[in-house]
Amino acid sequence: MSQSNEVRWGILGAATIARKNWHAILNTGNGRVTAVASRSVDRASAFINECQSQYPFATRPAPCGSYDELLQRDDVDAVYIPLPTGLRKEWVIKAAQAGKHVVCEKPCGTSASDLTEMIQACQEHNVQFMDGVMYMHCDRLIKLREVLDAGDVVGDIRRIATHFTFKAPDEFLQNNIRVSSELEPQGCLGDLGWYTIRFALWTMKYEMPQWISGRMIHSFGRHDSPEAVPMEFSAEMQFASGVSASFYNSFRTENQQLAHISGTKGNLQLDDFVLPFHGCEVDFHSENSTFHVEGCRFTMERHRRRHAVTEYSGNHESAQETKLFRTFGAIVQSGQLDPHWPEIALKTQQVMDAALLSARNEGARIELPVN
Repeated sequence: MSQSNEVRWGILGAATIARKNWHAILNTGNGRVTAVASRSVDRASAFINECQSQYPFATRPAPCGSYDELLQRDDVDAVYIPLPTGLRKEWVIKAAQAGKHVVCEKPCGTSASDLTEMIQACQEHNVQFMDGVMYMHCDRLIKLREVLDAGDVVGDIRRIATHFTFKAPDEFLQNNIRVSSELEPQGCLGDLGWYTIRFALWTMKYEMPQWISGRMIHSFGRHDSPEAVPMEFSAEMQFASGVSASFYNSFRTENQQLAHISGTKGNLQLDDFVLPFHGCEVDFHSENSTFHVEGCRFTMERHRRRHAVTEYSGNHESAQETKLFRTFGAIVQSGQLDPHWPEIALKTQQVMDAALLSARNEGARIELPVN
């Protein structure tokens, strides 16, 4: 740790998402980027120059021509790893062995067994592991949990449904890593399904489903992909408590990020549960409709309420992206690892693996390990 007690960050890879998180780290107040690694010094320098021109650190981060070079630096305490999923296991383990704390993009691994090895490496070397699910750090979840636990709005939860999709352009289909089975073998299920699965698990306080049944609606691979990857995917799962959940992910339908929790008294609706719409508040709505019959008169009454918290979007100091890195930095500064984050990452991976296995077996029900 630096003398100023700031967490010094290294970024492994010049992925587009890393630009967003450069800005988030700048706004944390407890961290700064000190180095960026790419496949060449020129690529790393170009990335740094672009980011510095918009959101500069007081001291320009150093460019590294290899990931190993960055991991060997003594001015890096933690690394953010947005590398393709097919490469993450190697570099998470190497980062842990180098004593670097790890924020890993999702999906974390190509399988639960790989992720288990990654987490074990972090535990063995006393470094924190966390996945990059930003909405987990949004203040809206605190409010949402309060409303769910109060019991008077939703009642007993019976159903959870989520959609997270975007329409991939032609350029994406031709060149993007997310349609390569070598780099991103889970396709839309990994890229988008990680979020929908996590939301269901969060709602259920991380109770694991008893079983899951997945369906590959559409698959595709770019010209150099050995196999097709999921392009459109849906799944149904059942919990021992009697709650059912479904999710839908696609690269074939335009932007939607919907979450709906139904219960015995009402329901909750989120229109932007992954990436909040631009503004100074994040919100959700509760609905407690009533149906009345008075002779020939049938009336459905809407009783809708908006619940909101003040929180800006887009890497603002109060935004969920910034809070992820601020929270992680505080864990590093405390010297006390938090086992919650690797635990929920592994549960998410296990559910995702089971969904894909089911889809490859014509939707057969796949049982999952109990909590």
